[in-house]
Amino acid sequence: MTKSEIEIRTQDGVAKAALFGSGLNGCGVILYMDAFGLRPALDAVASRLAGKGYLVLVPDLFYRSGAYGPYDAKTAFSDEKTRSEIMGMISGTSQAMSQRDTEAFIRTLHDAGATGPIGTVGYCMGGARALNAAAAFPDRIAAAASFHGGHLAADVEDSPVSNAAKIKGRVYVGVAGVDQSFPPEQSARLAEALRRAEVDHIIENYVGMRHGWAVSDHSVFDADGAERHWRRLITFFGETLRK
Repeated sequence: MTKSEIEIRTQDGVAKAALFGSGLNGCGVILYMDAFGLRPALDAVASRLAGKGYLVLVPDLFYRSGAYGPYDAKTAFSDEKTRSEIMGMISGTSQAMSQRDTEAFIRTLHDAGATGPIGTVGYCMGGARALNAAAAFPDRIAAAASFHGGHLAADVEDSPVSNAAKIKGRVYVGVAGVDQSFPPEQSARLAEALRRAEVDHIIENYVGMRHGWAVSDHSVFDADGAERHWRRLITFFGETLRK
């Protein structure tokens, strides 16, 4: 699948990004990265989505931090130096920053030919950003998906649970079976908030899967679980973006 490396001017600077596919159906997808940054494993996710006819944008959410990585997803958190670097970039890239950036991401997709509905999907830290993007741009984002997203209903102001009432599109949340960053009580809070807001949503528990199971270079990658995630994601976008 065709990949173009581009730069996106945002309100805060210039973000590197990759653009996949031709978007023949006019629909775009923004893929919000996990904590390990842009790399071949995310390219593979974007390429597979692009193969379904979507124009897929994968932006670097950590661009404000300057050069970093590359990181090995299997070992990055076991090394104190790289763990500290990554956690610093996560804490230094607020949800509000990513929401501001999303305006530029949507514009980039539109200018590249994705003039129809837009979907978002995020993994790990990207999961909350995918949902918050749908809340920030409800008239453009028709579908938002999170896989092993963390802190989706944490007791903080910028958690997606606080923005549920702003979402107009559909939501899908794929939950790792055991995940300290999104425990059962948060899942219940998010479900209640989405239901009260009358958001069309699914929260699905992937029993036996661990945080990171769906991305191929994670140490806990599970091939069967990843294929299940693909079936859900492709169906979800197909039903919502390509009506």
